[in-house]
Amino acid sequence: MKRYLLICFTFLFASLCFSGTALAQTSPDAVVKAAVEGTVNAMKADPQAKSGDMAKITQLVETRFLLATDFQRTTRIAVGKAWQSATPEQQKQLYDQFQTLLVRTYAASLAQLRDQDVKFKFDSPNVDANAKDTVVESHVISTGGDNPVRYRLEKTPQGWKIYDIDMMGAWLIQVYQQQFAGQLQKGGPDALIKYLQEHNARSAG
Repeated sequence: MKRYLLICFTFLFASLCFSGTALAQTSPDAVVKAAVEGTVNAMKADPQAKSGDMAKITQLVETRFLLATDFQRTTRIAVGKAWQSATPEQQKQLYDQFQTLLVRTYAASLAQLRDQDVKFKFDSPNVDANAKDTVVESHVISTGGDNPVRYRLEKTPQGWKIYDIDMMGAWLIQVYQQQFAGQLQKGGPDALIKYLQEHNARSAG
């Protein structure tokens, strides 16, 4: 019996190690495809989400899409030099509030696809073995035409992670860098935290 349990444990451990390795080696386009299609399919299969319930759609983005992202890196870049001068507590609040904003922005974009017959195409980038950064271009093909959406990813110890998105011809980090700069000039990290909190409170209503 002990020998049987040992064999089972060894097999399980090997399987988990293999799965972790396979996940870390997943190509960037496969990461984006799984995150996007997984979220959209879940949205279309859920009655509440399909009816336009934004709370449910946002929840699906949090559970399906968020795992493929590194929005802490997104926050660090968007906040810029002020990130280094912020206290750990301020950094946490900036990250939490900005991630909430990003999730709701992406959920609002996906909500438009809930009742459409939509297909996705993901271009496989030519990634060098030593590359740490790449862009995957996707195409959202629906009755509205072919809409390109680009995803920028960084290679981390946990695999490729999305940290920037170009949904309407502009990268999100660049858009928010400009907005954040004005708030940071007014009152540093605390002013930006307040701005994000107020924005998220309005969007939650």
